[in-house]
Amino acid sequence: MLPAAVIVALLGLWELYVDLGGADPLVLPPPHAVASALYSNRSTLWKNFLVTAQEVVFGIGVAVVAGFALSVAIHLSDVLRRAILPLLIASQAIPIVIVAPLFLLWLGFGIFPKLLVIALVAFFPVVITTLSALETVDPALIKLMRTFDASRWQTLRRVELPAALPGLFTGAKLAAVFSVIGAVFAEQAGSNSGLGYLLTVTEAQLLVPEAFAAVAILSGFAIVLFVLLSVAERRALPWAYQSKGEPA
Repeated sequence: MLPAAVIVALLGLWELYVDLGGADPLVLPPPHAVASALYSNRSTLWKNFLVTAQEVVFGIGVAVVAGFALSVAIHLSDVLRRAILPLLIASQAIPIVIVAPLFLLWLGFGIFPKLLVIALVAFFPVVITTLSALETVDPALIKLMRTFDASRWQTLRRVELPAALPGLFTGAKLAAVFSVIGAVFAEQAGSNSGLGYLLTVTEAQLLVPEAFAAVAILSGFAIVLFVLLSVAERRALPWAYQSKGEPA
């Protein structure tokens, strides 16, 4: 209820600010105009939302699977750590607005280049959070496995991978937020559908309430993805929350 109350208060201040002449409605439409655009354009918004949602969900899947695999590989190999980790860090300094058009030129205007853009945006947090979790495993547990003459694979499977799952979920939740941004950049670089494409069209036609409506849907979708992943984390890792004294 507290976030809902904050949102209502912010919307009220926003409405009051515009109504009192603090901003031109053509530049900053009041909330009631955005709500009207959401209702009157619901069919178009829904159709384009489905396109963006598909791209985001698949992009998160690619980022999580690839990021988890790479983080485990880096954890197991110092050579890979020295060779790949600096490149991963450098990849985050590349502006997506430059990379997205290049992917489209190289790979066409289908869904694949958009997935690459989303995965590029969402990949890094998954790798870093999972790798951090792998490196914070209790050394006493590693020594215990060695005492039982466990192999490297057995130690990884029974101790390190379960300990890495909270980090993986943390990275996935961050990826859920970043992937929405990546999808917008990818669609604005070249597409004929999706909320990113709709943003480009509405901004060019000065349909500002419609543009704000698309942004509202994107924000809501990111929140829903974050909440769903949080619920999945609590269901999959009840022991992680019990160790914090929280109900699973």
